[in-house]
Amino acid sequence: MKRIFACLASCAVTLAHASAPAFDQQRLQALADQPYWIALGHYETGKLGGWRSYVDDDKFFLAAEGAHNPKAELQATLNALYQSADLADRHAQCVYPARTRWLREQLELTDLPQPVCAEFDTWLRDIAPHSTVLIFPAAYLNSPSSMFGHTLLRIDQADVDSHNTALLSYALNFGAFIEGSDNSMLYAWKGLMGGYPGLFALVPYREKLAEYRSLENRDLWEYRLNLSEAETQRMVTHVWELKQVRFDYYFFDENCSYRLLELLEIARPGLELTDQFPLTAVPTDTVRAIKDAGLVERIDYRPSRERELLGRADTLDAEEQTWAQRLAEDPQQRDAPGFQAYPAARQALIQDTAFRLLRYRTTGDARNPEDVRNSYELLSAISRNPPPPLTLDRPGLPEQGHASRTWQLGAGSRDGKAFAEYGLRMAYHDLADNAYGFPLGAQIEIGQLKLRQYEGNHWEVQRFDLASIRSFTPRTALLKPWSWQVAGGLERVPGSDGEPTLVSQINGGAGATWQLGDDLLGFTLGTVRVEHNADFAAFVTPAVGFNGGLLWRNPLGNLLAEARADYFYNGEVRRSLAVAQQWELTPALGLRLGAQRDFSQLGEVENTLQLELRWYHY
Repeated sequence: MKRIFACLASCAVTLAHASAPAFDQQRLQALADQPYWIALGHYETGKLGGWRSYVDDDKFFLAAEGAHNPKAELQATLNALYQSADLADRHAQCVYPARTRWLREQLELTDLPQPVCAEFDTWLRDIAPHSTVLIFPAAYLNSPSSMFGHTLLRIDQADVDSHNTALLSYALNFGAFIEGSDNSMLYAWKGLMGGYPGLFALVPYREKLAEYRSLENRDLWEYRLNLSEAETQRMVTHVWELKQVRFDYYFFDENCSYRLLELLEIARPGLELTDQFPLTAVPTDTVRAIKDAGLVERIDYRPSRERELLGRADTLDAEEQTWAQRLAEDPQQRDAPGFQAYPAARQALIQDTAFRLLRYRTTGDARNPEDVRNSYELLSAISRNPPPPLTLDRPGLPEQGHASRTWQLGAGSRDGKAFAEYGLRMAYHDLADNAYGFPLGAQIEIGQLKLRQYEGNHWEVQRFDLASIRSFTPRTALLKPWSWQVAGGLERVPGSDGEPTLVSQINGGAGATWQLGDDLLGFTLGTVRVEHNADFAAFVTPAVGFNGGLLWRNPLGNLLAEARADYFYNGEVRRSLAVAQQWELTPALGLRLGAQRDFSQLGEVENTLQLELRWYHY
């Protein structure tokens, strides 16, 4: 976007313009201190006092000290508003329409020049903002940027419901701007450390819908907000001011969700959403805050292609699913005697499943003539023998699940030694946590610290997890995803002197998960581990092993039982058996009973029993 702060001085000399009137400085200071001006400049209170703007881009500011001086920026904006109308699209009124509107209202500016803002007017007319929908694509563990879900806004035109034109709407998104092709690990690290700039973008909603619902196979939740047309236009007008303007971007606080909360505060003055997130802004928590603020008037659900495929396949038996696979690979198999032996109603279900499977497999691939031909043949068969409409149960609302931050208070015994345990997890969910709103078999834990206090006031760091991620998606006859896990941090393991020793480690594994019942998963993985242990001669020692177990969602909550083993290169063998049952007392409270038995060649067998209260909040 063209900015004007560098050229206004020269233009002021060469172009005739009206002089900005003199305003009372106390009045200007009062305006600069108003929450709405602070929101327009994306200011926050500095750690050492004063102000700083989240905007990390000099071209956003008209005053040299505008990034940390709201009054100077306000004065510079007023001066710029009175520049000659001949500047046209370069005029401050065209570049900063949201600032202009607010200052005109607050100061009753009736004598402003009237520049022609052709670029802005065309842009706004094309978007035609009338109403706003908050979009929440559900969490997707296989993408580092989407592990906690994502939020964006859909800007609808006036006829979106009457003409069903949501696909013609625009998506307002804030995300990391990535140049090049960083791998997943580098992306995660740079995202955590602010290594990417963040940018706002308005793109056709159909592109975002294809990206999240099809390419990444994520469920979409659409929260229609009760913003008026004027409020929606006010927000979109400010977005024009932010085109190509860079912000700092951090996964856990200054992220997509936090920036959208700022926009909603622009849309409806008086909202206080960002103040609720001083440390982290996990997407589900921000959705909950928006809902609690009374902004949501309707919720719609769009299942992913994967969920639709599995929902249709659930109506088939094993042999029929085999036929669906055959038809997806070769639609001519419809003429086989085995398929023709099925009643027409069953053929319709098999053909529809085959088409959904073919579409799922080819999503994101280059256009292939054979796939196009097969899709056409299956669609033709479906049109001649249509199946009944697909109906799916709507999963639990994500914002009604537990909050992301968790405080833990426990008491237990390790080999007869009583202890109290105190824990804090910054985010987000483990396999045994309160389950509503979360998929079975998904775990993302970031920044977990556990401290133990033994008798005699002896304190120990029990563990500190930088990250622990587990994805246990069950294999089916049609889909065969890998299960995987990765973790790293500090933990206590059996030591050579009979006392647990604190080690640093990273580990990971891959394997498979099976659906053993409606709410029962069984999993097994091969694992690798690298550990720094003071009891070992080498600085780091590798190990291979396995991890297997059961996860059961039962009437009380979740039960997790698992066995682990690590076989180290230096000969050490470490094994453990553990079981934990969580009782879901309320959405914000859980009570967990756990027992663990550890075996190690370095020491005696250790038995631990613990009862833990878990409080979820943000």
